[in-house]
Amino acid sequence: MDINDAKRADITNRLKRIEGQVRGLQRMVDDDRYCGDILNQIASVQQALRSVGKVVTRNHLETCVTDALRSGDREAAEETYDEVMDLLFEQIK
Repeated sequence: MDINDAKRADITNRLKRIEGQVRGLQRMVDDDRYCGDILNQIASVQQALRSVGKVVTRNHLETCVTDALRSGDREAAEETYDEVMDLLFEQIK
């Protein structure tokens, strides 16, 4: 992954927070907490993951995709288009 140090640190910090949230979810289940509270926490984790996904997606578009399209290699460009389409429509499912 072609990423600068500041973005890498941001992504890593976000993922560590998410990891803590997931551990908290495990404790909530183990402690037999109210289902509604658990579901709210799950929604929070899902939103946090979507936010990390946005950062990684933007980085991918700015670096990997841009490089492939600027390379002048038509086959690489087509593969990149296919990859982006697959990634976008996989997330919509």
